[in-house]
Amino acid sequence: MDAAAEVTDLDAVLAAALAALPASRILIAYSGGMDSHVLLHLLWRRQGPEPLLAVHVNHGLSPQANHWETHCRRVCDALGIACHTERVTVTSGSQGLEASARAARYAVFENQLQDGDLLVFGHHADDQAETLLYRLLRGGVPAGMPVTRSLGRGRLLRPLLDIPRAVLRAYAERQRLDWVEDESNAHLDFDRNYLRHCVLPTLTARWPDAVARLQRVATQGRATAELGRDLAAIDLAGLDERAERIGRSLSLAGLTALATHRQRNLLRHWQLPGATGQEPGARRLDSLFRDLIGAAPDAAPLVEWSGGQWRRFRDRLYLLPAHWGAISSHDRGPWLWSPEMPLELPDGAHLRARPAPGRGLRVTVPGVPLSVRYRHGGERVHPLGRGASNTLKKVLLERGLEPWLRDRVPLIERDGELVAVGDLFVCQSAVARVGEPGWLPEWCCPLR
Repeated sequence: MDAAAEVTDLDAVLAAALAALPASRILIAYSGGMDSHVLLHLLWRRQGPEPLLAVHVNHGLSPQANHWETHCRRVCDALGIACHTERVTVTSGSQGLEASARAARYAVFENQLQDGDLLVFGHHADDQAETLLYRLLRGGVPAGMPVTRSLGRGRLLRPLLDIPRAVLRAYAERQRLDWVEDESNAHLDFDRNYLRHCVLPTLTARWPDAVARLQRVATQGRATAELGRDLAAIDLAGLDERAERIGRSLSLAGLTALATHRQRNLLRHWQLPGATGQEPGARRLDSLFRDLIGAAPDAAPLVEWSGGQWRRFRDRLYLLPAHWGAISSHDRGPWLWSPEMPLELPDGAHLRARPAPGRGLRVTVPGVPLSVRYRHGGERVHPLGRGASNTLKKVLLERGLEPWLRDRVPLIERDGELVAVGDLFVCQSAVARVGEPGWLPEWCCPLR
């Protein structure tokens, strides 16, 4: 089937897309706008309401946001479709408001997805053309949005990606659908809006089939991107990639031994499991090579983008979750902790312990809680097996703990005395002896 200009049978297009990805439940990313409303209506006509769940994310960025949420509930109630709405807080961080809103939205989607679920979006051919132009102007790979990919515990599908917006609008008007209009879609300070309202109309005025042409380029670009991902996986297999306490790392020496174009390709596709952020653009990759890989060995550089952050330590390159930064001075403890119960720390890590008679941290009075805090600076420790005490800073360096984790390691105290540091070591004065009850602490950091 040619690019969406010749597509008129939306039901057939949707049926073919769903047949390739059978699912126990279908979730619809439902904004209340025309595109997602058309998709909702098509699925309701085809599937009936039972296996459907509309998911609406209220970003709170528009004065009309609560009205849109109410509208989505009303539409779903009329069709008998279950509707989950969730309000999120969006702040314009280093990546901008659009990227922050997208990250918050996808986090909601991931939380709702269960094994075997399918999340469908109403993106169409005009969206694809905008995405292609946007990525080209960012210096990225000329590939549009993927038709399908994994997301959390389920799959993502864009079944209408070959259909032009005009076809969807004609359907919406023929079915007399009632949708909401986001006033921010007219704001030309957003890059995608500028492409939609200024660039694409100019292109189609000169080339009426411009969207179809761009769709073909996007299809070819997706195939090229797939080859790039395959090559990245081959190269990554030889770089001693491994999971770390948080994020992942690879051999920096092995990476730099590759040809430059293969280095850039690998780093463009290297992601944390389940990551939903965009691939790094050309400027971020340039910054990575200039400011991080090319930095002095004793430097502590950091390069961030919406999908994560890169750091380096001891000849390894690390990929950490996006926006993983310093903790507020108000969230440094202390917190009471009983080893029998896990303790959730402010950065999402957990401190737990398992019984270990004759090993680990000695139990003095069963059931009496310990206290946990982060570093203040100036602490001294005497780990078991070390000849003498020394500063905690020096011991953490000896143990090879990454610099960005040294202020995150939980310090375990009893009556004001430091008795253990995460699961790195127990202090000599607090070690359980043979025949004594003991606990082995476990410091579990979130992967993302």
